[in-house]
Amino acid sequence: MVGGSVIAALIQLRHMRGGNQLQALLSLEHDFRGPELQAALTYVQEHLPQRLEDPAYRRDLDRLGFIDPQVHPEMVACNWLNEMGTLVKRDLVSEGTFMDLFGRLIVHCWKHLSPAIAIMRRKRGQAQYHDFEYLAVRAEAWLQRNPQGTAPRPFVRAEVADPWLAVDTAADAER
Repeated sequence: MVGGSVIAALIQLRHMRGGNQLQALLSLEHDFRGPELQAALTYVQEHLPQRLEDPAYRRDLDRLGFIDPQVHPEMVACNWLNEMGTLVKRDLVSEGTFMDLFGRLIVHCWKHLSPAIAIMRRKRGQAQYHDFEYLAVRAEAWLQRNPQGTAPRPFVRAEVADPWLAVDTAADAER
């Protein structure tokens, strides 16, 4: 009788865990689509590399203490990505599911944000944004294993026509 109760409890825990993971994924997807994070991610991609050329901007990152996200929007992205790393590292969100949704983005963001993180680590140490780093390393490995994404086997891809490929390739060659 006790054995049956233990099995029932384990099954119930497994279902609860699945429900909790779904809730967590829905919550982080909601946060991801929010205007503050979207603005920060756009800033990271379009402005951060140029801003890091400014010594005063870099000094802000090198200083200990609070870094104003109004001046440094990359902090919003770093903080969110670090939190995501913690969730994946602690297995609160399935790594496979997370990577399906965000793997390419994580690698892209790490490429753009790691120079700023390197500056912050000068005085703050290697632990600064270590969970984001963990996530980026795991995402890179996941993408190496799954370069075409994941799909149930057997899966036949749909043909996707690109009517502008020749025109865009020619335009790129002229630049």
